[in-house]
Amino acid sequence: MRKITLLFILSGWLANGQEIALLKYNGGGDWYANPTSLPNLIKFCNQNINTRIALKPATVEPSSPDLYSFPMVHMTGHGNVVFNASDSENLRNYLNGGGFLHIDDNYGMDKFVRKEIEKLFPQNPMVEIPATHAIFQKPNPFPDGLPKIHEHDGKRPQAFGVFLNGRLALLYTFETDLGDGWEDPEVNNDPEPVRQKALRMGANIVHYVFTN
Repeated sequence: MRKITLLFILSGWLANGQEIALLKYNGGGDWYANPTSLPNLIKFCNQNINTRIALKPATVEPSSPDLYSFPMVHMTGHGNVVFNASDSENLRNYLNGGGFLHIDDNYGMDKFVRKEIEKLFPQNPMVEIPATHAIFQKPNPFPDGLPKIHEHDGKRPQAFGVFLNGRLALLYTFETDLGDGWEDPEVNNDPEPVRQKALRMGANIVHYVFTN
């Protein structure tokens, strides 16, 4: 089953090239938050790290077979998240087969999404990712790990991950709000150095996905 799933994923990626999708999940949370963030990140990556990602990200549901067309899927929001059994099984197969899911807490998602992540890999819990991990090293060095973009509750930013056979397959960024930093400048009025820091960290995530 895993071999078939992996072949399905690889054939989809070869047909579609470098693509990023936004996850449209259930539960009532605003999965559509930060509408300018992914387009801005994609533009930044295409200009700075030589990617050729389609400028308009697709939208995909967790139980859809279309999920396998995308090497990277991004998820954000402020509220409730629910993965039903079909969602969980499809996401699990996608991640086991080589897919990558980045979840960015837009503030208020944490208490909901952690429970859903546990459903995916109950025997393989998330762990905090050390600053020495490759995702913080290149192409932009972040020697202290995940950067702080928005204040939220004033806690330190943390990056958590689910590792499958040594590969980081699911990244959960908490108390940073990278997506807000990727938005158009006038949306959050972030200083340009803060936006650049968020975009550079986002580029590291994309680079990791497309080179590992």
